[in-house]
Amino acid sequence: MSGPRLEDLVVGAALPEREHVPDSIQLFLYNAALWNAHRIHFEESYATGVEGYRDLVVPGPLMGDWLTQCVLEWLGDAGRLVRVEYSNRKAAYRGDRLRVGGRIERIDRAARRVELALWVRDDADEIVTPGSAVVELA
Repeated sequence: MSGPRLEDLVVGAALPEREHVPDSIQLFLYNAALWNAHRIHFEESYATGVEGYRDLVVPGPLMGDWLTQCVLEWLGDAGRLVRVEYSNRKAAYRGDRLRVGGRIERIDRAARRVELALWVRDDADEIVTPGSAVVELA
């Protein structure tokens, strides 16, 4: 079985970070898959000229998916994801270097549940998208 073992976990331990640098193709394909026709995500002239953004905007659900992937990659087949929540607080843009990570916040050994704090951080190390998750270990 891959993934964390309950007896080895400690509060404050970090989840492995992953870096994403979204490009035009990723933004276009992601929004196409979601049937999201908001042009700020794939049409630069609209995003900058009409909406006033500095570039194409990374869609919030994509950052939520990255948070979920961070948890699932760490968890492996050692348990299951019970809940994930996130809130987009600041725009992120095409070409930004975004780091996704988290840490263990609480461990309930009797229930075999672990609460995680999650985040997407930008180059300025500001949290763009904070989140949380609960996992249950097998």
